[in-house]
Amino acid sequence: MIKPRTQGSPLQPFPPEPFPGPGPVPGPGPRPVPRRPGQPGPRPGEPGPGPAEPGPARPAQNPAMAPARIWLDPRGWPESLYERLLDRRIVMVHGNLDGDAATRLCAQLLTLDAEGTAPIRLELQNLTAELPAALSVMGILDVVRGPVTGCASGRMEGPALGILAACRRRQAYPNALFVLSEPQVSFDGTVTALASREEQARVMLDELFGRIAEVTGREADQVRADARHNRLLRVPAAIEYGLVEGTTSARGLPGLPGLARPARQGDGGGGSGGPSPGDDQPSGDGHRDGEHD
Repeated sequence: MIKPRTQGSPLQPFPPEPFPGPGPVPGPGPRPVPRRPGQPGPRPGEPGPGPAEPGPARPAQNPAMAPARIWLDPRGWPESLYERLLDRRIVMVHGNLDGDAATRLCAQLLTLDAEGTAPIRLELQNLTAELPAALSVMGILDVVRGPVTGCASGRMEGPALGILAACRRRQAYPNALFVLSEPQVSFDGTVTALASREEQARVMLDELFGRIAEVTGREADQVRADARHNRLLRVPAAIEYGLVEGTTSARGLPGLPGLARPARQGDGGGGSGGPSPGDDQPSGDGHRDGEHD
């Protein structure tokens, strides 16, 4: 008969199992005391140094009280996860985008472009970028054949907004935050080299602010002035500014079949449950997202 455990009595660890066979239970024996470098060894006939004092034995742990591991094998899981996202034509971008990160991002975009013209989803999370790196990615986004939807979340500022502006469609998660700000650049060298690099930085800034002004329908001077004052835009203000087109939803993202929620009473637009007006529609060749060849 199973007896219930007494209320308040703690769990006791299992006693160590006896070792089969004669002789004492094996365990960590005494360790010899190591000699310092340069210390001479014992002379012939002289006893060596005695063994060190053995430490206290650790009791065996109850397997039921051992901590559980969430990741059974954490080795290589980020790479496999990113590969699965790339198979679904989803590209993750986060952190600071420097030259090396921009090269990897351009390689992923060009790889997806070589595989077909299905829509690409570009996830931009807490993104900052160096000015030359942002312009490099913007140039690749201009030549990618498939439509690219940029989905912004977290904080985006500075040249990273140019990457969002280069996407054909621009969506924002409800927690997104946009900061129009000037990028920080530093130069060193001779007077002639400084003047040349300053001119190059001015040209790149004109390209950045011109692209943002183009998608927002505003003057480049106004965008430059807002960046000079570090203008902060939340999602409703960013929609009004023209930086993003709307908020992200499951049925508003391309390449996610089967996530369109059914119509509920009180939904706008007649509640058809189909794609929203902003969704990508199938092209004239009869192919849907990811269904070609």
